[in-house]
Amino acid sequence: MENKINYQEMLTGKFGDKVVINAEKSYEVYANADNSLEVLEFLKAEGLNFLADISSADYKDYFEVVYQLYSFDDPDHLIVKVKLTHDNPQVTSLTSLWATADWLEREVYDLMGITFINHPNLERILTWEGFEGHPLRKDFVSKSGRK
Repeated sequence: MENKINYQEMLTGKFGDKVVINAEKSYEVYANADNSLEVLEFLKAEGLNFLADISSADYKDYFEVVYQLYSFDDPDHLIVKVKLTHDNPQVTSLTSLWATADWLEREVYDLMGITFINHPNLERILTWEGFEGHPLRKDFVSKSGRK
């Protein structure tokens, strides 16, 4: 389903090459870790005012944080992805934009080890205090030795 508003064109006009549009998926864009807050703030102001989910993936060479945005007013939907390095996986928190980002970011932090800069309470939410590692990372080894 096509969005009513061409968010990709708006993003390219405002941010230029600081965003990358997925040519195969019109509802998907890539932002950089250093400008992701600005991009998502812009999209919220332009009508994508519902943050439905934050998820992440561990690929061989990088992590990816995935933001699912929707509009309350239209059937519009956009996925914003941010690639992060394995050696320093961090991105700015969205808790200043959406209250729901609080627990979503804590879940990603707990399970993947991605740090959300300026998060007001970045603590584990699914595993217990003192749990070692981040169980959804590909390099995680459980105490039983299973990968």
